[in-house]
Amino acid sequence: MDSETALEFVKRGVTLLLLDVPQYTLIGIDTQMFSSGPNFKGIKMIPPGIHFIYHSSSTREGSEFSPMIGFFIDASPSQVIVRKWDEKEERFVKLAEEEEERYSDAVRRLEFDKQLGPYTLSQYGDWKHLSNYITKDTIEHIEPIGGEITIAGESELVGKFSKTTMEKALAEQLKNSKFSKPEEKSEKRSCYYTAIPRVVKHKGMCVEELTSLNLDKTQLLESILAKEYGGNEDSLLAELQFAFIAFLIGQSLEAFVQWKVLVSLLFSCTEAPLHTRTQLFTKFIKVIYHQLKNGFQKDQKDIGCTPEGVSALLDESWLSSDSFLHHLCKDFFSLVLEAPVVDGDLLSWTRKLRALLEDSLGWQFQQNSAVDGIFFEEDDEYAPVVEIMEDVDCGNT
Repeated sequence: MDSETALEFVKRGVTLLLLDVPQYTLIGIDTQMFSSGPNFKGIKMIPPGIHFIYHSSSTREGSEFSPMIGFFIDASPSQVIVRKWDEKEERFVKLAEEEEERYSDAVRRLEFDKQLGPYTLSQYGDWKHLSNYITKDTIEHIEPIGGEITIAGESELVGKFSKTTMEKALAEQLKNSKFSKPEEKSEKRSCYYTAIPRVVKHKGMCVEELTSLNLDKTQLLESILAKEYGGNEDSLLAELQFAFIAFLIGQSLEAFVQWKVLVSLLFSCTEAPLHTRTQLFTKFIKVIYHQLKNGFQKDQKDIGCTPEGVSALLDESWLSSDSFLHHLCKDFFSLVLEAPVVDGDLLSWTRKLRALLEDSLGWQFQQNSAVDGIFFEEDDEYAPVVEIMEDVDCGNT
C-alpha cells in the first residue's frame, strides 16, 4: 500500500508495544508469528477487535523453546497495548499506568514506528473465520485468573486422556518437552470452561430410553444451551472457537479436551441438526470447517518461522482414520447426506467439510456395514454409550 494509506492504518490500528524482548523470542498474534531480532519492539496496524497474543522464550542460541504463553484481548481503535519482558519469569508483564501512558504517547508520535512489525492484513480474514463468535464477554467468562493460558501447568492432564493414538502423541510431546520440569510445581490457572457431562443418566429411566438419550445427544444439547448459555447458540460456538485457538495456537491440552467435548456433543446429535437446531448446526459446520482448514495446513504460510518443537499440536496423528474425529464425522455425514429432507445450507457446508477431509487428508467415509459407524478406537471415552439399569422397564411386553 502507499505510504499515506499505511500511515492511516498505523494511526487507526492497534499497536502492541513490547519492551526488552530477548532476541529469538517467538512472538505471535492470531495466525502470525515473528521471531524477535535485536530491534524488534512489537506489532503495528492491528485491526481493532478480538485477538490472541502469545509468546515462547528461547535459549540464547534460539535452538530450544519454552511452552507457549498466550492471552486474548479485545482492542479498540488506536489503542496502544504495552508490555515489558520480565527476564526472571520469562513472560510479559504490565507497566504502571503512568509509565504505560508515557509509552503510549511515544507510540502515537511514531517514535517506535521503525521498530514495529506490520500485522499482515491479508491474513486477517483467516483469523476472523477462527474467532468471529468470540466477544469480550466470552473472554471474561472463560479466561483463567491473570488471563494467561499455557501448557506449562497442565502435566496432570496427561494421565486423564483417553488413550487414542492422537492423544498418546500429545501426551508424549508434553512428557518429552525439554522445558518440562516435573520437579518444579507450576501454578495451575485453569480456564473456566463449561462442564459437559459425557453420559446422560436419569433415575427411573429404562434401558431403551437411556440408550436413546446417549446415542442422540439432542436433549443434552438443549439442556446445556438453556442452563449454561442462556439459550444463546452463538455463546456455545464462541467457547468452541476459544478452546480451539487456545489449543491450536496456545498449545493448551486443557483446551484440546474442551474442544473435543464440544465437538463430540454436537456431532452426536441426530434430531437437532435436521429439525430443531438446523441453523446452529450450519454455523457449527462452518466453524469446524475453517478450524480444520487452518489447523491441517502443513505449510504454515502465516508463520514467519517454524523452529523444531514449536509446531502446532495438529500433527500427523490427526491424519489417522481411527481418530475420534473421523468416526464422528463419518456418522454425521451419513445422517445429513442420506436424510430425505435437509436444509440446503447445512447440506452444502456438510459436503464442503467432507470434501476438505477427503481431499486434504485422504479420509474415506463409505460405510462398510450397517454397524461400522458405531465403532471407535478402543477405550475412546467419546464412543456411544449404552447404559444398563436393573429393575426398570418401559412398560413393553
